Amino acid sequence: MIDIKNLLNSDDLSKNDIYEIVDLANDIIKSPKDFSHVCEGKILGTLFFEPSTRTRLSFESAMLRLGGSVVGFSDANVSSSTKGETLQDTVKVVSQYADIIAMRHPQEGAAYLASLTADCPIINAGDGGHQHPTQTLTDVLTISQYKHTLDNHTIGIVGDLKYGRTVHSLIKIMNLFDNNKYILISPEELKLPQYVKKEVFKDNDNYDEVTNLDDVIGEIDILYMTRIQKERFFSTSQYTRLKDSYVLDMEKMNKARKDTIVLHPLPRVNEIATEVDKDPRAVYFNQVKYGMYARMALIYKLLEANNA
Repeated sequence: MIDIKNLLNSDDLSKNDIYEIVDLANDIIKSPKDFSHVCEGKILGTLFFEPSTRTRLSFESAMLRLGGSVVGFSDANVSSSTKGETLQDTVKVVSQYADIIAMRHPQEGAAYLASLTADCPIINAGDGGHQHPTQTLTDVLTISQYKHTLDNHTIGIVGDLKYGRTVHSLIKIMNLFDNNKYILISPEELKLPQYVKKEVFKDNDNYDEVTNLDDVIGEIDILYMTRIQKERFFSTSQYTRLKDSYVLDMEKMNKARKDTIVLHPLPRVNEIATEVDKDPRAVYFNQVKYGMYARMALIYKLLEANNA
């Protein structure tokens, strides 16, 4: 049984928790019918104060495939927050209807505030530029499917490392495992923040920072592409200047290893050319499917932990 009551950030997850969730997800993948009724009578509340397609539908599909039901909203404008209701009150009310809540919010720390008043488990489905722990579980499950281990990888992370919440969470989680190294590839303006480096790497020197993808792509086992996030920029001109910093095409893929896998949290804009989609090393659409299985396992495990 996992040791957490909520999943608010990647720091909540121990190495053992991750193995438990990945192992259960693998069981579900092998025999989904065995899990199709395990959440009968349970309700997932989806509170999405920020636009989302993949994450919201992934959570809803996960709960429905477990035999449960879903209530919630996908637009803050249809919630009582437009009437001035506080986040804490909204969550308190919905937790009277739901057995577990998945929440996305544009403000950092919103999931933590929600957990203080909720009467059911809270899953952080993204809070601003802070954390997105279930995307990290998606990434980890995808890696385990293709690489069969979470140890001994060179992980290249490309694009927006400053605002990319998936990037911060992924590095934290993969650092729990042995002998993983990182190549951080970004423009100077979007480098991994110093506070994140201090927190996740501590005194380790298991990372390099570069600006040119072509120079290092042949060294990478797992290539994690990210989009330059327009919504995180205050300046349109800066976004326009940086948005095409990295475009993965077949010319670059031809320099990569034969067993390299390409991940992307999606949505993509133009940082991966569509010609790459046909390459068997491009696993980002399968990654979406694994995200549903990871969330199925997490929902089941959190409900189990809270009913213990």
